[in-house]
Amino acid sequence: MKYNICMVCDFFFPNMGGVESHIYQLSSCLLQRGHKVVIVTHKYDDRCGIRYLANGLKVYYLPVPPFYNQCILPSLFTTLPLLRSVFLHEKISIVHGHSAFSTLGHEAMFHARTMGLKTVFTDHSLFGFADASSILTNKILKFSLADVSHVICVSNTSKENTVLRSRLSPHQVSVIPNAVDATVFVPDPSKRAPDKITVVILSRLVYRKGMDLLAGVIPLITALYPQVHFLIGGDGPKRVLLEEVREQYELHDRVTFIGSLCHSQVHEVLCQGDIMLNTSLTEAFCIAIVEAACCGLQVVSTRVGGIPEVLPPDLIYLADPNVKALAEALQHAIDDRIQGKAVPPWESHERVKHMYTWANIAARTEIVYNLVDKTPGRELGARLLRYYRCGPVAGKLFVIAALLNLLFLTVLSIIFPAQNVEAAPDLKVFAQHQHKNFSSEVPRTAAADSKKNQS
Repeated sequence: MKYNICMVCDFFFPNMGGVESHIYQLSSCLLQRGHKVVIVTHKYDDRCGIRYLANGLKVYYLPVPPFYNQCILPSLFTTLPLLRSVFLHEKISIVHGHSAFSTLGHEAMFHARTMGLKTVFTDHSLFGFADASSILTNKILKFSLADVSHVICVSNTSKENTVLRSRLSPHQVSVIPNAVDATVFVPDPSKRAPDKITVVILSRLVYRKGMDLLAGVIPLITALYPQVHFLIGGDGPKRVLLEEVREQYELHDRVTFIGSLCHSQVHEVLCQGDIMLNTSLTEAFCIAIVEAACCGLQVVSTRVGGIPEVLPPDLIYLADPNVKALAEALQHAIDDRIQGKAVPPWESHERVKHMYTWANIAARTEIVYNLVDKTPGRELGARLLRYYRCGPVAGKLFVIAALLNLLFLTVLSIIFPAQNVEAAPDLKVFAQHQHKNFSSEVPRTAAADSKKNQS
């Protein structure tokens, strides 16, 4: 079966990150497998309207500005006319939302279920259960996934977390990890400095990424190993703390800040390092350590979330999320590097290359689409009952929201009937048609030119 798939998320290029890369790579592989894939996101500065990427991937940048942290303002109903138009124009059969933080992704799945379309959701994050922010986010996720067709998580830990937060059946959730483009992340030991050991940190400099732990580790390691240098890529509010540590311990020549990086620059920075240090306090998968291992770096990381599932024990040094344990793990990695016990870069690359491939991820995602396609749709009563069970107060509000959305859709269907929405031409069919017309024109033109020359 070939499907018309719509990937929806607030996070996409030109914004950079793991979710953006995941959506792009997965969509590209699904295109190669014969499916029609379009991506819907909000506008970025002057990037608004329809854009085609180099591989033929079609992207809708909706004229909706971001409100906070690259997400649109939650409005629930105002995005329905735009999204309905896109779904009808592209003849979408499956709507695939990404990221629990994405307002646009949740609203698109809500509208898609109202229109009777199948929905799939991929959760890329882990959440707690105690703080106010997590409680609110979990309640929204519970509402969003109450009527979803299927859920994909990037690790087994992420699956357990999502099942508990949204009260889904474990049979409704599949585990499909991230992957890495091994043709891009290739080792290049010649770029390493032979007289020093470089520890690379590539991350957003925020509390959740463990920058307070990093601030405690840097002075301990630099005092023990004079040949160790730290190369820090990324930006965020915790950069001030790290700069204060550099000033306090006079490490200007041993701690370098690169600032924000494009994804195309990540490989070049990784190749300069010997060890990759990840200090995250929570991670569902962490694609950064896979990219580092693919480039032949030793990986030192906190033992949190789904990270212990990602790499085999001989390719990663795990530590509890505290300064003492991280410093000891980093010392172990440095000692192995000095004594020549580290796994050779090309051996690490070859092993990771076969562990995580986008072609395999796309094939497994296609199996989920086949499962969703065979699942019968839910009647309105069954949908409302699932919303009603979301809570004594919230459940009633969710039912009202679902009924209002259905009423709004009915009004739109009367004013703008679905049969009046022109179907978008398939890019491949259009290209073949243009080539056929061009081929039929060439002989006639050549014959005319020959006749003209003879006269």
